[in-house]
Amino acid sequence: MIKKLKITVEGKTYEVEVEEIGGVQVSTTVPAPKPAAPVPADPPKAEPRPAAQQPAKEAAKAAPGEGEIVPAPIPGKVLSIKVKPGDTVGAGQVILILEAMKMENEITAPVDGQIKDILVAEGQAVNSGEAMLVIG
Repeated sequence: MIKKLKITVEGKTYEVEVEEIGGVQVSTTVPAPKPAAPVPADPPKAEPRPAAQQPAKEAAKAAPGEGEIVPAPIPGKVLSIKVKPGDTVGAGQVILILEAMKMENEITAPVDGQIKDILVAEGQAVNSGEAMLVIG
């Protein structure tokens, strides 16, 4: 004997068929999804950390007057650096080639300015968020 059932999971309704085999009724229990943990109305504030302990993404902006730091968007290996200190670049200009997962990624200047410092070398491995260049 075949029975048709409707089951609703996370707001989606599914129609399933259940068949009785050899006189023994077979049923399947699908566990209900676990509810998400409640979010507190006022999450605790994180204490500010000294600059030396900040993750690279938080420290991606240089101190005022020092310039804009260009971080590595993903972990990879620096294949080539297309600029040198003192070069003037425009926003969107390719400044570095980063290899990640066998693909070459063009890293572009986020702002117009002059290359103040190059913090990596060709062939060097970088982590996501690691500072690579400074544009002033």
